[in-house]
Amino acid sequence: MPRPRNDFDHYHAHVYFDSSSLAQATALVQQAGAELAVQVGRIHQKLVGPHPQWSCQLAFDKHNFEEVIRWLEQHRQGLDVLVHGVTGDNLLDHTAHASWLGQPSSLHLDVFR
Repeated sequence: MPRPRNDFDHYHAHVYFDSSSLAQATALVQQAGAELAVQVGRIHQKLVGPHPQWSCQLAFDKHNFEEVIRWLEQHRQGLDVLVHGVTGDNLLDHTAHASWLGQPSSLHLDVFR
């Protein structure tokens, strides 16, 4: 899987977790919020949108892209992270504009159709 590239103005990183990794994911996103210029979303303990697992969104822009990706690579400790551009086209953002840190998952793309 290719490393995420800085091709867009804005990004989301969705950290995926389950009940066994909830504490780990919570600590990760809280630490990201404290150390990086990211906006931390809700920690969803249910399926939301196209996401096939529980998730939490980190929002950031092209100016801190490299720092955020490098930090996530170093700190995710086995958690899978979907990274995608935010262009206004949700289907493209979650397909053609998407990359992964960790194992890719199949998204529920029908929510965009």
